[in-house]
Amino acid sequence: MKKLFIVSALMGLVSSSVFATDGATIYKKCVACHGAKAEKVYLNKIPALNTLEPDFMIESMKKYKSGEKNEFKMGAIMKGQMATLSEEDMKAVAEYIQTLK
Repeated sequence: MKKLFIVSALMGLVSSSVFATDGATIYKKCVACHGAKAEKVYLNKIPALNTLEPDFMIESMKKYKSGEKNEFKMGAIMKGQMATLSEEDMKAVAEYIQTLK
């Protein structure tokens, strides 16, 4: 029984690292609007994502997902984009954007 528990615990560690969220892959669906380097500024209103703090981005993504945020009338579009993202996904994207600076 101990062996089964140890093997099970090790598999959990391996699978969580193998299937870790990849911010770069997730960000690919954002490129059209935000740019390959997260550098696009939309209508001189929406700042380039690569200039924002990760915590601010994560909080904004959560608010768009819940429908609380409709900044620049982008709420519906962003809510749809955020629909399938977990908080872990959002953190991974924010961390990835930091590498684009």
